[in-house]
Amino acid sequence: MSELKELTTTEEFDQVWEKSTEGPIFVFKHSTTCPISANAFDEFQKYANTNGKEEPVYFLKVRESREVSNHIADVTGVKHQSPQLLLIQDKAVKWNDSHSNITIDNIEEAAL
Repeated sequence: MSELKELTTTEEFDQVWEKSTEGPIFVFKHSTTCPISANAFDEFQKYANTNGKEEPVYFLKVRESREVSNHIADVTGVKHQSPQLLLIQDKAVKWNDSHSNITIDNIEEAAL
């Protein structure tokens, strides 16, 4: 079971970016006011709770942490969307998707 950790500062994301050289990391951008985001976050949490891995998984609330969300887009080169899930490894985005495409099946496939 992977522990979900919230990112609230750009410095925290920069640490995650550096840590991605040690293995894959998921970062989920979540809008707390959007039902589509709530569904996608549920799928992401199911994955984190059932994948049997101890991989790092992070999330941020885009409205509350807009600066962090913008920073992630700048660093990764991936245009911001919400909800959005990024798989980062070796300081590169290996996979990303958004909205209704964030399902446990798609996450598991990306994690292989």
